[in-house]
Parts: sequence; structure tokens; C-alpha cells
Amino acid sequence: MKVKFTILGEPAGKGRPRFTREGRTYTPEKTVSYENLVKLEYEQQCANHRFPDDAQLDVRIIAYYQIPKSTSKKKAKLMEEGKIRPTKKPDFDNIGKIVCDSLNKRAYNDDAQVVDAQVRKFYSRNPRVVVTIQEAE
Repeated sequence: MKVKFTILGEPAGKGRPRFTREGRTYTPEKTVSYENLVKLEYEQQCANHRFPDDAQLDVRIIAYYQIPKSTSKKKAKLMEEGKIRPTKKPDFDNIGKIVCDSLNKRAYNDDAQVVDAQVRKFYSRNPRVVVTIQEAE
């Protein structure tokens, strides 16, 4: 079984935990909002499919960043062709973390089941994140 879904908008990464003056930790609002968006898109596009608790999973994530408006036409064309790729934040690991953490208890029991993963970054006129999950071979 393989599921694939798309999260529209600029890719986001997992934010670091924040601390109150009293020393309690909390998750930044931007992170919580994006995690909720990932959950919602998964539920809508994948019919809430859940992999077995003993499944070993392979997760592939392709993050498409918006081409900056100030970019020259020549450079924008190279970006669209994938010859120039994003080296900006969020980092690839933070993109993977926010997506995989969001899908705990939804697509699978725990993201510890992910035994193979890949995060790729490209530019596009249509920013989005495309996620594919399947059982590892």
C-alpha cells in the first residue's frame, strides 16, 4: 500500500520548543498550525489510511519553495528546471520532522516505524510539500 498527499503553501520546518518565564515548555504557534494542516490534508487526501503498527515505513518528501519575485527570468528558469535548488531554511531535517511528527497516531502508530526516508528541496511557482508513504522493501 502506498499513500501520497500534498500540502499547499510554503514548506515549514519544526520549530524549537520555547520556554515560559516559569520554565514550562511549549510548541510555537506556527509549528502547531502547520502540524494541524498536515493532519488535515492527510485525512482528506488519504482517507485516514493507517499502516499496521509493525510496518516498516519508507517516507519520501519533496518540498517546493516559492521562486523569489526579485529573481531574474534567466535564474528563475534554472530554478524551475531544478538546476538551482534551495539552500535556505527550513532545513531538510526540520521539514521531515514536522511532517513525520504530525502523522503519529494517524498514518502510523509512531514515526519510529520510519526506517527509510528522503527529503528533497526544489523551487516552483507553486509552493507545496508532496509526501509519499509506503511500506519499506
